[in-house]
Amino acid sequence: MTNKKVSFWRVFWPSLTSGVVLIILFLVLFASLIGSMLNTKPIYTVQDKTILHLQLNGAISEMSKSDISFSNLGIVNEIGLADLLYGFEKAAKDEKIKGVFIELKGANCGYATATEIRNAIKTFEKESGKFVVAYHSGEAVSLRQYYIASAASENYGFHSSMFEFLGLGAELMFYKGMFDKLDLEMQVVRGSNNDFKSAVEPYFLTEMSDSSRLQLETYLNNIWTAVKTNISQDKDITMEQLEMIADSSLVRRVKQAVDHKLLDEVKYRDEVIQLLAEKIGVDELKSSNLKKFERYAQKKFETQQNIAHTKRGNIAVIVAEGAVVVEGEGLASSKITKLLRAARKDDDIKTIVFRVNSPGGSALASDEIWREVKLANEKKKVIVSMGDVAASGGYYIAAPATKIFAQETTITGSIGVFGVIPYTGAMLENKLGLTFDKVSTNPHAVLSTNRKMSPEEYQIVQNEVDFIYSEFLNRVSEGRGMSLDQVNEVARGRVWTGTDALRVGLVDTLGGIQDAIAYAAKEAGIEKPVVRYYPKMDKDPWMEVMETLNEDEEDQNVNKSALPKEMIQMYKRIKQVEQMTGVQARMPYEIVW
Repeated sequence: MTNKKVSFWRVFWPSLTSGVVLIILFLVLFASLIGSMLNTKPIYTVQDKTILHLQLNGAISEMSKSDISFSNLGIVNEIGLADLLYGFEKAAKDEKIKGVFIELKGANCGYATATEIRNAIKTFEKESGKFVVAYHSGEAVSLRQYYIASAASENYGFHSSMFEFLGLGAELMFYKGMFDKLDLEMQVVRGSNNDFKSAVEPYFLTEMSDSSRLQLETYLNNIWTAVKTNISQDKDITMEQLEMIADSSLVRRVKQAVDHKLLDEVKYRDEVIQLLAEKIGVDELKSSNLKKFERYAQKKFETQQNIAHTKRGNIAVIVAEGAVVVEGEGLASSKITKLLRAARKDDDIKTIVFRVNSPGGSALASDEIWREVKLANEKKKVIVSMGDVAASGGYYIAAPATKIFAQETTITGSIGVFGVIPYTGAMLENKLGLTFDKVSTNPHAVLSTNRKMSPEEYQIVQNEVDFIYSEFLNRVSEGRGMSLDQVNEVARGRVWTGTDALRVGLVDTLGGIQDAIAYAAKEAGIEKPVVRYYPKMDKDPWMEVMETLNEDEEDQNVNKSALPKEMIQMYKRIKQVEQMTGVQARMPYEIVW
């Protein structure tokens, strides 16, 4: 009999991993038990002479998300726009709050969200008379980061940070060359005359079509104009100067940004901290003087929402974010339709604000949501507020509303549809030696990806796509009070910014979520608005305790990952493709710098 030696490491690593998992599970159970025993949520308080510290260095979603990350063994908080806006509103009226310190290392959001945040900063300073100090650190100051911070009355930067003020651009990836090498072919069927519906171009082209390039250049220029206009107004720099800075790459470091009046001064972080101490009249800034804005905003928002859901809320804000799908992650029709239906049948709710932040997706799911929005609008007015993007299926579900709000930098429109049917037969045969045969009772009984569509089958699919596109046009025509010819002129899959969408009649007015809520309250005759957000974010007691224990942890709102950003983007793209069943109403572009 032979004795086999077992490697120490083969035993050590599995044991260590299982031990760590058990510890985490124990902590979760312990925190849950404590939370249940207390049967109350931790009270969040601030003392006098408090400065709220806002760290914008991660993803900003519509509503906050909290979860345990098993990869970095900690709490991951993703701050929500709703929380941020409410936090600024409450901090302006809170006598204990003396100002806000914003530290930016790379906020991840669209330009419409960035505009909402910078508007909240300006309103906070104007209405409260309190200060907002922005500090840029990290390897580089991005344009989006500076755009947000430019609304603050004071802007400082770390001396060795790079500064990116080069305008806007987008880079698209095309897969046709790779597909050719694999003997893989994507059979693309777009709605007739949907020449601007460029989401599928990477599957059969190696570069942008003229239509795609035109619309991309147009909306990038529109967003760039809005960004320059807002910065120019806040920093007292002409738009011509800003254009010259970008064209000539005059600002590459923080010191150059100061020279061109984009920033006030170069400072180390300890110097900024001392400046803040002097502003509130203390010799040294202690931890009790500097409290996390995210935590403050989240607790204030949670408290308000608990009241709104317990008492009689009269305005429902239904948040629809992500790709449109029937089930699963994102903007799932199975969930959103229930929320719309509940708000419609709730006698306390007098009006509905439908917050849409979606690039579109499933045509079927979009139609399911459209139906519920239409029914709700017939009983009580539905006001749509568009976020960073409300395009294709995202516009489809907004069309039946009474009024549509969008930011100048919102990306919308993209009224068009497409279908993609892969042909895998050549790849499987040439690369793997697999072949296929079939038996059927009728000519089209076996529609397989292992053979190309016949001309007759292609026409069948084309007719189906055209039918759904026709439905899309009719939905928009009915909802917007436009003729089919008028809709067709602005459709064809073309993407518009909020500014142009207003001009062509796809939206009604420019403004953010707070503007939409104020309008909804006025139209419904509500003197004392009580806003109730859906879906309601219910936190387990153990999460409350874990967040309290983790309150002093830096960078809570960063969703850390060991994977490079490019791989994460590719993974997201693959997941989107996996969810593409049936005809799609989806926006073409995702990357804007």
